[in-house]
Amino acid sequence: MVFQVNKLFDNKSHIYFVGIGGIGMSAIARYFKSIGKEVSGYDKTPTPLTDELQSEGISVHFEDNLGKADSVYSDVKSKDSVLVVYTPAIPKDHSELNFFLDKHYELKKRSEVLGMITKSSYTIGIAGTHGKTTTSSMVAHILKSAGMNCTAFLGGITKNYGTNLLLGNSVGKKYTVVEADEYDRSFLALYPDLAVITSMDADHLDIYGDHSYMVESYRLYAQQVKQGGRLIYKSGLQLSDLEVEKNTYSIHGDADFNGDNIRIADHRYHFDWKSAETLISDLTSEMPGLHNVENAVAAIAVAKHVGIANDIIKSALATYNGVKRRFDYQLRTSDCVFIDDYAHHPEELRACISSVKELYPGKRVTGIFQPHLYSRTRDFAEGFAKSLSMLDCLILLDIYPARELPIPGITSEIIFNEVTCEKYQCSKEIALEVLEAHPSDVVLTLGAGDIDQLVQPIKQQLQKAVKS
Repeated sequence: MVFQVNKLFDNKSHIYFVGIGGIGMSAIARYFKSIGKEVSGYDKTPTPLTDELQSEGISVHFEDNLGKADSVYSDVKSKDSVLVVYTPAIPKDHSELNFFLDKHYELKKRSEVLGMITKSSYTIGIAGTHGKTTTSSMVAHILKSAGMNCTAFLGGITKNYGTNLLLGNSVGKKYTVVEADEYDRSFLALYPDLAVITSMDADHLDIYGDHSYMVESYRLYAQQVKQGGRLIYKSGLQLSDLEVEKNTYSIHGDADFNGDNIRIADHRYHFDWKSAETLISDLTSEMPGLHNVENAVAAIAVAKHVGIANDIIKSALATYNGVKRRFDYQLRTSDCVFIDDYAHHPEELRACISSVKELYPGKRVTGIFQPHLYSRTRDFAEGFAKSLSMLDCLILLDIYPARELPIPGITSEIIFNEVTCEKYQCSKEIALEVLEAHPSDVVLTLGAGDIDQLVQPIKQQLQKAVKS
């Protein structure tokens, strides 16, 4: 059984996605496919994710082609039966998007559609500059482990299930776990029953202009919690004055929910979770790092709020395997460790590198980092340099532009010049040669662009070096 069809989409037989290969868009595409809709769409380039969508019976093409857009629905009797979903990352001059606008198809942003889908269920919305993918996938896994009717739209591929969409069943109350994305203020389309905010560090200043405007958007999101709902947020965020039912969490005490007795054994973190009423002792998970302990504290707070028993929480956390590209071990031997991580913000880099240093003291750590977006590089160059200087060796790649055009004077060199550790600057094409010339005990690939294309070649190179 799958998640019950939302009646708001009863008159739509075809769902077309402009930007279908995005991690958030593809989850919604999979949802519509699961409820019997015809699903197709466009994306800029083929990826393993678009390959998976195609293998699941979803038609995807890769040319911005007016004729293709027109012919997709040549057999449809009425355009009223078509819903076009688009991501705000699509350029405004995109010809397919403008074709649908000019022909007066019904268009909705991804965030609007997610808001519609979640309208008829108990919604758990997890927001934050960092931590939302790990926390939301932890919450979903705990709910699934408890046998609850949980559907989840995730911002990464969870290793436990091999997908970014988890489907519920027909048994009991419906729960939907969603990532509440701050980009383009998307989360303001959601009205959660239970909201979590993990962090509000400055990001997406190309959208917000100033950190204070981003904070204000988070505050607006927090106030959209439904009547009788609750906000759970990291202690210290600028949310304490809001007139909503709320609780705080922390790993540093002085919160309603705390991670306590944190220690490292066998390269893993162990901890206790406690509130005024509850103590859950000796918790552990495969996700290393103090930041992931804190994510787990938030996820457990959600689980307790919806009534899940302590023993189920403990066993579920122990079997949670994480998300691809979030502190993702590719190789773990006594001679060499290789970790791939999506970190693309100075604070995420700091958390990842700190965790590696704590888990592998005395080891030489090399990070290969690909900056993501010209605007983010410009806005946080000093922070990037400070975090990356924690490495023993940095291999810095060119900026991955994603949706942006170049900004004059902004290259990865503005980070490189400020880094204080051993450092090398190169293109992605010769990164393996540079890494081979400067070997390390621990290797990290870092970034949100296409650096993931290097993961398998690096893994093979390191395995070969270990054998020799």
